[in-house]
Amino acid sequence: MTDTTARQAAVATVQEDNDRVRVTEYRFAPGAETTPHVHQWDYVVVPMTDGQLSLIAPDGSEARAQLTCGLSYVRPAGVSHNVINAGPEELVFIEVEVKAHPIATSDGG
Repeated sequence: MTDTTARQAAVATVQEDNDRVRVTEYRFAPGAETTPHVHQWDYVVVPMTDGQLSLIAPDGSEARAQLTCGLSYVRPAGVSHNVINAGPEELVFIEVEVKAHPIATSDGG
């Protein structure tokens, strides 16, 4: 059964956006969501608070993720989900999307 309850939207504030990265602060009230989306680039999430996320896949399956303040994690481009604050407190994280990669040098580095 699909949950069709209307949820409050997470608040996304872009802090930096250039040709190499996009840095966005996300603030989720309890129960707030991003709405379904697909990540176009690899990304790093830096939790600013502790909390629990519910991650809803396109097929409706749900996974839970425990976030710990300051404990970052990385995900690849192509991730598709809706992100919901599953906890009772505001949840905040910074997301850094990596748009470009360094140019290889002639010495292979």
